[in-house]
Amino acid sequence: MTIQLLTIAEGLGAHSTAPVAAEKRIAGNPHTETYHQFTNKAGNFHVGTWSSDAGSWHISYSEDEFCHILDGEAIITDEQGLQSRVKTGDNFVIPAGFKGTWETPEKVTKIYVIYE
Repeated sequence: MTIQLLTIAEGLGAHSTAPVAAEKRIAGNPHTETYHQFTNKAGNFHVGTWSSDAGSWHISYSEDEFCHILDGEAIITDEQGLQSRVKTGDNFVIPAGFKGTWETPEKVTKIYVIYE
């Protein structure tokens, strides 16, 4: 059996764009862009790149997500008001059950690895 390795990079994979849903938006009119590159056979593990332009919105995670910021920065604030600023080169995990806000002062691009 041959195992094929995948290179994860912006611009590769199934492409989609969408505005952040109006009911989640706090500021701006942010749009997201996703290049989905991998889903495992069980359908619960996903990898790709994601980007957003400036804005802020409410987030609620039902899945665990590892992120690596390729470019830009974001400010993630939990429900208690604790802020985490992430920028180019940073790695972090957002655990399932996290609720708060995501703010993008300018365009941000990340690699995501999601486990449901």
